[in-house]
Amino acid sequence: MKLLMLAPVVLLAGCGAAAGLKPAPGKMLPPKPYGATVAPDAKQLLTPSNQARPERSDELLRSSEERRNDEFDLPPPN
Repeated sequence: MKLLMLAPVVLLAGCGAAAGLKPAPGKMLPPKPYGATVAPDAKQLLTPSNQARPERSDELLRSSEERRNDEFDLPPPN
């Protein structure tokens, strides 16, 4: 029963377009950005920039290290 329900989903997943992306008929790509010499194509527009998808910058602790002294870690005032 589950296999019969899963089969149409698998078949539809293989129906994706293999050709390059193009604007819909009658539509145009956005105009070129200010200061750019050429307008970006569809692939360039779909590729996220470093600002949109930054890489992780947190480094995992790989070995035991002493914490450095924190001069702002003061006890609360009385």
